[in-house]
Amino acid sequence: MTAQEKTIATFEARVRQLLLRFQELKKENEELYAMLEKNEQDVKDLQARLQQQERDYQSLKMARMLEITDGDLDGAKARLTRLIRDVNKCIAVLSDEK
Repeated sequence: MTAQEKTIATFEARVRQLLLRFQELKKENEELYAMLEKNEQDVKDLQARLQQQERDYQSLKMARMLEITDGDLDGAKARLTRLIRDVNKCIAVLSDEK
């Protein structure tokens, strides 16, 4: 082999190596883009889930506030009923004295 043939053979080998490396990098790039797309979809799903959880939390908080208000209302009604009974007893006692 002459020097030119050796140079051409070396050049061809390096070009083949570059082509193989290019194919490897191209495949890796496609895999990374697929992973990136999957991760972006996961982020969107998690954001949607977070928003739903926040809406559920707000609804639960509102229901809890209404529940407490209803409980306070029932307690107030019970206290008022007891006071009315006490007043009626006092009126009855006063009526008996006359």
